[in-house]
Amino acid sequence: MSAACWAVVPAAGAGRRMGGAIPKQYLPLGNALVIEHTLERLLGHPSIREVLVTISPGDSWWRGTRFCSNPRVRQITGGAERCHSVLNALEELTQLAAPDDWVLVHDAARPCLLGSDIDHLIEALSGHPVGGILAVSLHDTVKRADSSRHVTETLPREQLWRAFTPQMFRLEPLRMALKQALEQGLEVTDEASAMELAGLSPLLVEGRGDNIKITRPEDLALAAFYLERQKKAQ
Repeated sequence: MSAACWAVVPAAGAGRRMGGAIPKQYLPLGNALVIEHTLERLLGHPSIREVLVTISPGDSWWRGTRFCSNPRVRQITGGAERCHSVLNALEELTQLAAPDDWVLVHDAARPCLLGSDIDHLIEALSGHPVGGILAVSLHDTVKRADSSRHVTETLPREQLWRAFTPQMFRLEPLRMALKQALEQGLEVTDEASAMELAGLSPLLVEGRGDNIKITRPEDLALAAFYLERQKKAQ
Protein backbone atom coordinates (compact mmCIF):
# COMPACT_ATOMS: atom_id res chain seq x y z
CA MET A 1 0.00 0.00 0.00
CA SER A 2 1.61 3.26 -1.15
CA ALA A 3 -0.45 5.63 1.02
CA ALA A 4 0.63 6.05 4.62
CA CYS A 5 -1.45 4.74 7.51
CA TRP A 6 -2.25 6.78 10.61
CA ALA A 7 -4.28 5.85 13.66
CA VAL A 8 -6.75 7.93 15.66
CA VAL A 9 -7.81 6.84 19.15
CA PRO A 10 -10.75 8.79 20.60
CA ALA A 11 -10.16 8.72 24.36
CA ALA A 12 -12.12 11.72 25.63
CA GLY A 13 -15.15 9.72 26.78
CA ALA A 14 -16.21 9.30 30.37
CA GLY A 15 -17.34 5.66 30.08
CA ARG A 16 -20.61 6.25 31.92
CA ARG A 17 -21.83 2.66 31.63
CA MET A 18 -18.89 1.45 33.70
CA GLY A 19 -20.27 3.39 36.65
CA GLY A 20 -16.90 4.31 38.17
CA ALA A 21 -15.06 7.54 38.89
CA ILE A 22 -12.22 6.67 36.49
CA PRO A 23 -12.87 6.59 32.72
CA LYS A 24 -12.74 3.02 31.45
CA GLN A 25 -9.70 3.63 29.24
CA TYR A 26 -7.63 4.30 32.39
CA LEU A 27 -8.72 1.27 34.37
CA PRO A 28 -6.04 -1.30 35.24
CA LEU A 29 -6.04 -4.43 33.08
CA GLY A 30 -3.38 -6.94 34.03
CA ASN A 31 0.01 -5.25 34.11
CA ALA A 32 -1.08 -2.06 32.30
CA LEU A 33 -3.98 0.33 31.79
CA VAL A 34 -6.63 -0.38 29.17
CA ILE A 35 -5.44 2.44 26.90
CA GLU A 36 -1.81 1.33 27.25
CA HIS A 37 -2.68 -2.10 25.88
CA THR A 38 -4.56 -0.43 23.01
CA LEU A 39 -1.73 1.92 22.08
CA GLU A 40 0.85 -0.83 22.35
CA ARG A 41 -1.05 -2.85 19.74
CA LEU A 42 -1.30 0.08 17.33
CA LEU A 43 2.27 1.35 17.79
CA GLY A 44 3.57 -2.19 17.39
CA HIS A 45 2.21 -2.47 13.87
CA PRO A 46 4.79 -1.55 11.20
CA SER A 47 2.26 0.07 8.86
CA ILE A 48 1.06 2.70 11.34
CA ARG A 49 3.13 5.88 11.21
CA GLU A 50 1.71 7.77 14.22
CA VAL A 51 -1.21 7.60 16.63
CA LEU A 52 -3.32 10.67 17.45
CA VAL A 53 -5.07 10.34 20.82
CA THR A 54 -7.94 12.67 21.68
CA ILE A 55 -8.03 13.66 25.34
CA SER A 56 -10.72 15.50 27.31
CA PRO A 57 -9.64 19.01 28.40
CA GLY A 58 -10.18 18.04 32.04
CA ASP A 59 -8.33 14.73 31.80
CA SER A 60 -6.03 14.18 34.77
CA TRP A 61 -5.02 10.58 33.95
CA TRP A 62 -3.37 10.78 30.52
CA ARG A 63 -0.08 12.24 31.79
CA GLY A 64 0.42 9.21 33.99
CA THR A 65 0.25 6.73 31.12
CA ARG A 66 3.23 5.00 29.57
CA PHE A 67 2.74 6.50 26.11
CA CYS A 68 1.99 10.15 26.87
CA SER A 69 5.55 11.19 25.87
CA ASN A 70 6.03 8.69 23.06
CA PRO A 71 7.35 10.48 19.94
CA ARG A 72 4.85 8.62 17.73
CA VAL A 73 1.86 9.64 19.84
CA ARG A 74 0.19 13.04 19.47
CA GLN A 75 -2.25 14.40 22.03
CA ILE A 76 -5.29 16.17 20.54
CA THR A 77 -8.03 17.96 22.45
CA GLY A 78 -11.21 15.94 22.29
CA GLY A 79 -14.78 17.11 21.79
CA ALA A 80 -18.17 16.57 23.37
CA GLU A 81 -18.80 13.28 21.57
CA ARG A 82 -16.72 10.72 19.71
CA CYS A 83 -17.51 12.24 16.32
CA HIS A 84 -16.27 15.67 17.47
CA SER A 85 -13.07 14.15 18.85
CA VAL A 86 -12.32 12.21 15.68
CA LEU A 87 -12.95 15.29 13.54
CA ASN A 88 -10.56 17.31 15.73
CA ALA A 89 -7.88 14.67 15.15
CA LEU A 90 -8.51 14.61 11.41
CA GLU A 91 -8.21 18.40 11.20
CA GLU A 92 -4.81 18.14 12.90
CA LEU A 93 -3.85 15.28 10.62
CA THR A 94 -4.40 17.40 7.51
CA GLN A 95 -1.21 19.23 8.53
CA LEU A 96 0.78 15.98 8.58
CA ALA A 97 -0.73 13.59 6.04
CA ALA A 98 -1.79 13.46 2.41
CA PRO A 99 -5.53 13.66 1.63
CA ASP A 100 -5.55 10.06 0.38
CA ASP A 101 -3.62 8.62 3.33
CA TRP A 102 -5.45 5.96 5.31
CA VAL A 103 -6.77 6.64 8.82
CA LEU A 104 -7.55 3.77 11.18
CA VAL A 105 -9.91 4.95 13.95
CA HIS A 106 -9.79 2.57 16.90
CA ASP A 107 -11.63 2.59 20.24
CA ALA A 108 -9.44 3.31 23.25
CA ALA A 109 -11.33 0.60 25.12
CA ARG A 110 -10.55 -2.21 22.64
CA PRO A 111 -7.26 -3.47 24.10
CA CYS A 112 -7.29 -6.96 22.55
CA LEU A 113 -6.77 -5.97 18.91
CA LEU A 114 -4.27 -8.25 17.20
CA GLY A 115 -1.80 -7.23 14.52
CA SER A 116 -3.21 -9.95 12.29
CA ASP A 117 -6.57 -8.16 12.26
CA ILE A 118 -4.84 -4.91 11.25
CA ASP A 119 -3.03 -6.86 8.51
CA HIS A 120 -6.31 -8.32 7.32
CA LEU A 121 -8.03 -4.92 7.27
CA ILE A 122 -5.23 -3.19 5.38
CA GLU A 123 -4.94 -6.01 2.85
CA ALA A 124 -8.69 -6.14 2.21
CA LEU A 125 -8.98 -2.38 1.71
CA SER A 126 -5.76 -1.66 -0.19
CA GLY A 127 -7.59 -1.23 -3.49
CA HIS A 128 -11.05 -0.37 -2.20
CA PRO A 129 -12.52 2.98 -3.31
CA VAL A 130 -14.21 3.75 0.05
CA GLY A 131 -12.66 1.86 2.95
CA GLY A 132 -14.26 -0.30 5.57
CA ILE A 133 -14.39 -1.65 9.08
CA LEU A 134 -13.61 -4.74 11.09
CA ALA A 135 -16.86 -6.49 11.94
CA VAL A 136 -18.22 -9.81 13.18
CA SER A 137 -21.34 -11.46 11.80
CA LEU A 138 -24.14 -12.09 14.27
CA HIS A 139 -24.80 -15.62 15.46
CA ASP A 140 -27.53 -14.88 18.02
CA THR A 141 -31.20 -14.53 17.22
CA VAL A 142 -32.02 -10.81 17.15
CA LYS A 143 -35.31 -9.28 18.30
CA ARG A 144 -36.80 -5.86 17.68
CA ALA A 145 -38.68 -4.43 20.68
CA ASP A 146 -41.17 -1.64 21.24
CA SER A 147 -40.78 1.11 23.86
CA SER A 148 -42.05 -1.23 26.60
CA ARG A 149 -39.55 -3.98 25.61
CA HIS A 150 -42.12 -6.31 24.11
CA VAL A 151 -40.90 -8.22 21.04
CA THR A 152 -42.35 -6.91 17.81
CA GLU A 153 -40.20 -8.73 15.27
CA THR A 154 -37.44 -11.28 14.79
CA LEU A 155 -34.79 -9.92 12.44
CA PRO A 156 -32.97 -12.08 9.86
CA ARG A 157 -29.45 -12.32 11.26
CA GLU A 158 -27.81 -13.37 7.98
CA GLN A 159 -27.34 -9.72 6.96
CA LEU A 160 -26.51 -8.31 10.41
CA TRP A 161 -23.00 -7.57 11.65
CA ARG A 162 -21.47 -6.13 14.82
CA ALA A 163 -19.34 -3.11 13.95
CA PHE A 164 -15.86 -3.24 15.48
CA THR A 165 -12.78 -1.06 15.10
CA PRO A 166 -10.42 -0.12 13.56
CA GLN A 167 -12.55 1.63 10.96
CA MET A 168 -10.33 2.56 8.04
CA PHE A 169 -10.95 5.33 5.51
CA ARG A 170 -9.04 7.89 3.46
CA LEU A 171 -8.31 11.07 5.40
CA GLU A 172 -10.10 13.69 3.30
CA PRO A 173 -13.29 11.74 2.48
CA LEU A 174 -13.67 10.80 6.15
CA ARG A 175 -13.02 14.36 7.32
CA MET A 176 -15.61 15.74 4.93
CA ALA A 177 -18.17 13.06 5.79
CA LEU A 178 -17.89 13.76 9.52
CA LYS A 179 -17.96 17.51 8.99
CA GLN A 180 -21.09 17.30 6.83
CA ALA A 181 -22.84 15.00 9.31
CA LEU A 182 -22.20 17.44 12.17
CA GLU A 183 -23.30 20.41 10.08
CA GLN A 184 -26.60 18.55 9.58
CA GLY A 185 -26.92 18.08 13.35
CA LEU A 186 -26.22 14.35 13.18
CA GLU A 187 -23.93 12.96 15.90
CA VAL A 188 -22.89 9.70 14.27
CA THR A 189 -21.68 6.95 16.59
CA ASP A 190 -19.00 5.58 14.29
CA GLU A 191 -17.04 6.63 11.22
CA ALA A 192 -18.79 4.18 8.90
CA SER A 193 -22.12 5.88 9.68
CA ALA A 194 -20.72 9.21 8.48
CA MET A 195 -19.50 7.61 5.26
CA GLU A 196 -22.91 5.98 4.76
CA LEU A 197 -24.64 9.35 5.17
CA ALA A 198 -22.32 10.67 2.46
CA GLY A 199 -23.73 8.03 0.10
CA LEU A 200 -20.78 5.63 0.32
CA SER A 201 -20.72 1.90 1.12
CA PRO A 202 -17.92 0.76 3.45
CA LEU A 203 -16.69 -2.82 3.19
CA LEU A 204 -17.23 -5.20 6.10
CA VAL A 205 -14.01 -7.09 6.87
CA GLU A 206 -14.46 -10.12 9.12
CA GLY A 207 -12.41 -9.76 12.28
CA ARG A 208 -11.78 -11.74 15.43
CA GLY A 209 -14.44 -11.99 18.10
CA ASP A 210 -11.95 -11.37 20.91
CA ASN A 211 -11.46 -7.74 19.78
CA ILE A 212 -14.01 -6.73 22.41
CA LYS A 213 -14.88 -3.25 23.62
CA ILE A 214 -14.84 -2.71 27.36
CA THR A 215 -18.22 -1.19 28.16
CA ARG A 216 -19.43 -2.82 31.37
CA PRO A 217 -17.53 -3.93 34.51
CA GLU A 218 -17.68 -7.62 33.55
CA ASP A 219 -15.87 -6.87 30.28
CA LEU A 220 -12.61 -6.23 32.15
CA ALA A 221 -12.38 -9.86 33.29
CA LEU A 222 -13.16 -11.08 29.78
CA ALA A 223 -10.52 -8.79 28.26
CA ALA A 224 -7.96 -10.05 30.79
CA PHE A 225 -8.78 -13.62 29.78
CA TYR A 226 -8.37 -12.84 26.08
CA LEU A 227 -5.08 -10.99 26.62
CA GLU A 228 -3.67 -13.93 28.57
CA ARG A 229 -4.80 -16.40 25.92
CA GLN A 230 -3.28 -14.28 23.15
CA LYS A 231 -0.02 -14.11 25.08
CA LYS A 232 0.13 -17.88 25.41
CA ALA A 233 -0.58 -18.30 21.69
CA GLN A 234 2.45 -16.19 20.65
